[in-house]
Amino acid sequence: MHNPGNAAPDRAAAQERFADGAQYIAGRPTEGTSGRTHTVVDPATGAEVLTYGLAGPDDVDAAVAAAREAFPGWAGATPGERSDALHRFAAVLADRAEDFARAESLQCGKPLKLTREFDVPGSVDNAAYFAGAARQLEGRSAGEYSGDHTSYVRREPIGVVGSIAPWNYPLQMAAWKILPAIAAGNTVVLKPAEITPLTSLMFAQAATAAGIPDGVVNIVSGTGREAGEHLVAHPDVAMISFTGSTAVGKRVAELATATVKRLHLELGGKAPFLVFDDADLEAAVHGAVAGALINTGQDCTAATRAYVQRPLYEAFVEETAALMDTVRVGDPFAPGTDLGPLVSRAQRDRVAGFVDRARSYARVVCGGEAPQGDLRRGAYYRPTLIADAAQDSEAVQSEIFGPVLVVLPFDGDDEGIRLANDTPYGLAASAWSRDVYRANRATREIRAGCVWINDHIPIISEMPHGGYRASGFGKDMSAYSFEEYTQVKHVMFDNTAVAAKDWHRTVFGDR
Repeated sequence: MHNPGNAAPDRAAAQERFADGAQYIAGRPTEGTSGRTHTVVDPATGAEVLTYGLAGPDDVDAAVAAAREAFPGWAGATPGERSDALHRFAAVLADRAEDFARAESLQCGKPLKLTREFDVPGSVDNAAYFAGAARQLEGRSAGEYSGDHTSYVRREPIGVVGSIAPWNYPLQMAAWKILPAIAAGNTVVLKPAEITPLTSLMFAQAATAAGIPDGVVNIVSGTGREAGEHLVAHPDVAMISFTGSTAVGKRVAELATATVKRLHLELGGKAPFLVFDDADLEAAVHGAVAGALINTGQDCTAATRAYVQRPLYEAFVEETAALMDTVRVGDPFAPGTDLGPLVSRAQRDRVAGFVDRARSYARVVCGGEAPQGDLRRGAYYRPTLIADAAQDSEAVQSEIFGPVLVVLPFDGDDEGIRLANDTPYGLAASAWSRDVYRANRATREIRAGCVWINDHIPIISEMPHGGYRASGFGKDMSAYSFEEYTQVKHVMFDNTAVAAKDWHRTVFGDR
């Protein structure tokens, strides 16, 4: 049962904190100038949290101009200076951890224990990691690769980076996009999802409090069609980093092509969860429930397709359904809540549509409905298990993005791996087996950017996150992400001061 009183102080704090506007340009909050407004809604209650003016093209232009003006000074700072600023940034984020956790829960419906234990600590850790990475902006050693010449490679920042973040992890996406970019010396204009702008704005405010210069981090809160597309097409933006659906990613790529921008796309996922017949069944069941229901299933790496070898199939279905039924759905601010609402009623209805259509071709074992009682005011949906769907069915092939797990049987190992690869996506996967050779084969042959063995969902700042195929390209987190936000320059100079004359004679003869 939801107690709306728990969120009231947080709603009031949000309204006070963003009274000056939900844009953040050149170190100052401002109102959007599009002439239109948007209301942030608490998905747990349907109550209005904040109404703000949406950003339009003029706001994007102002943010890009601020970022462009700040770029020479920030790019010219030493790696040590940028590192010191990011260490201060990490400290500010840690000091404000509870504020971030409550704001993220309020706008997204995430259980407070999730934002306290995962979203906020992960973002602080990202800041600490990239504070160290900032000092590792290395080129390659010098060498004489051509007679009388020395060559070396420089890694340099790209310029103004336009970033577009989704609504499922607003704080972490701000961290994943802003931190590696500014650690490498770039400046950033971030467009969060218009329905969840609060923690992105707080993130930019924290950057200012940490002493990061005005204009290095800018936020424009607007719609994708108006603010987002203008940012992607802007001639002064050198790179676009986008996280979202594959369909929208294709549109971003199309727009970016006109100005030949660098692209980083982290797109959709449909992660397979492959259970071999020698797996620890209890561990696999717990892993499936946790992996499928993290963030109410609104996670592109969530376990969505469980393939279970036939000897374990019926037991896996029965035990997973039983464990799902124990998951506590309720108030995100209540200590005992395991699963909060989806981000909006529209998203809840979208998920319900997938499940309702699946009833015609599969078995809905548990869930498949919105809770009753007080929870009806929010965007809640019960954990749902679907069994016996065909591989080519909508529930198996499409990204549902809700608390829904589909389970299918397989026979031999070859079939299991083939089915795991049989969608357009390739972001993440897991394989469950006690046999090291079986597990190692799965890591080699499953086509995904991350393959967990006997686990599903954990990520760490030091290792990359990113996909194959329709899940996009480029990496978040890790040194690989840091390099995404740099460009490589070859420098070559003549050691003799006469090589150019010799080259001229070779080409043109004596003149």
